[in-house]
Amino acid sequence: MFQLQGAQMLQTLQKSLRKSLPESIKVYGTVFHMIQGNPFNLKALVDTWPDFKTVVIRPQEQEMTDDLDHYTNTYQIFSKDLKNCQEVLGSPEVINWKQYLQIQSAQSTLNEMIQNLAAAKSFKAKHTQNLLFMHADTIRELVPSLLDVKKLSPGDGKPNPIKEEKFKLSSLDVTHAALVNKFWLFGGNERSLRFIERCIQNFPTFCLLGPEGTPVSWDLMDQTGEIRMAGTLPEYRSLGLVSYVIYHQVQALHKLGFPVYSHTVKSNQYMQKMSYKLHHLVMPCSWNQWHCVPL
Repeated sequence: MFQLQGAQMLQTLQKSLRKSLPESIKVYGTVFHMIQGNPFNLKALVDTWPDFKTVVIRPQEQEMTDDLDHYTNTYQIFSKDLKNCQEVLGSPEVINWKQYLQIQSAQSTLNEMIQNLAAAKSFKAKHTQNLLFMHADTIRELVPSLLDVKKLSPGDGKPNPIKEEKFKLSSLDVTHAALVNKFWLFGGNERSLRFIERCIQNFPTFCLLGPEGTPVSWDLMDQTGEIRMAGTLPEYRSLGLVSYVIYHQVQALHKLGFPVYSHTVKSNQYMQKMSYKLHHLVMPCSWNQWHCVPL
């Protein structure tokens, strides 16, 4: 495997990945952060260069010191060739198959290959597949062929107004990580707490502060550039607060040039309706995560 070094190579990779959007979005978004300063200390590996078949984004070895920390031990994958991808992922140089780990991709076609590879490595791979959303402005800029204006909600893409005198738009502090961790579907433990703290420290965050000056609704971004971990305190739900937070975060991210995308559980009708109202569209491919644990 060949490690890409320097901003010029990463920019060339990003330009190539753009041709494969939205299937390449997890890698594309991660490379965007790497070019911006690489706060998670990641590295990009390709099988060949510049005409690659498979690209893997993973942390540097010195970051992966906790064998049980699958939040840190996360790999972003995009491949044009399943056979080549299996050969790449099977290499100990690419994936440390001695650790708990996560593989993320917008290619559900990788599932059978990953399941077979995990079985060969004596791992259990739990596959989670969710709806992948991308904001209309990002689609318009990156993959205009996918922008079907007939599928946009008839409104202006703005949230319903809230009582602004009661809530204040702000950003999260690292001390708020425990609150986010408590309500995050994939969190609730010490390792997820450390991951959330790192996201808050390195990426743009938005929240609404309530009457007591503490967050009542929030939204974060992870190392792949994806909007994640949105939540609202139970007593403040059904007020449209999270849609207000997400809308303002999207506006800020667009100004910074970020690709704006997210995922939603298929059963979460509320978030799907909210996404539709804010002009986020469902992509033809899905959001996929494989949680891999040694047997």
